[in-house]
Amino acid sequence: MMKELVAHNRPTFDQFHPNVPRIAAGLVAWFVLMAWVFFDRQSVTGLPLAFVTVFFAVLGLVLGGAALVWQRHRPLHTRHPNTIPFRDWRMGNFTVWGGRLRCGQAAVEMLLPIAAAAVGLTLLGIVFAICASAAS
Repeated sequence: MMKELVAHNRPTFDQFHPNVPRIAAGLVAWFVLMAWVFFDRQSVTGLPLAFVTVFFAVLGLVLGGAALVWQRHRPLHTRHPNTIPFRDWRMGNFTVWGGRLRCGQAAVEMLLPIAAAAVGLTLLGIVFAICASAAS
């Protein structure tokens, strides 16, 4: 529970901190790496894994390019003169549609599906490797 009954003087943000998309990109890279490590059978799955890798690479390039364009052509009233530390951002409020969330909670809700896919694929690959070694 929170120590304060009413949250006073908490800044409100409408954008994620720059570290959150970096964490998401790292989780996607982990997903692709684990796909190659655990499921690479040269004759059968090399081509599908290459397509998955190219798909995620193109997706990352498009989103990164869109972020750079948005950053360059952002309206003047939304530009911040200095960056906010992640710890301070995490303690603030995040505006969503008709309400507010804690920024940390918003970041977790955004990263949780990506992390679940990466961890799930890793665990699936470990089980696959154990079953493959037990079968031979």
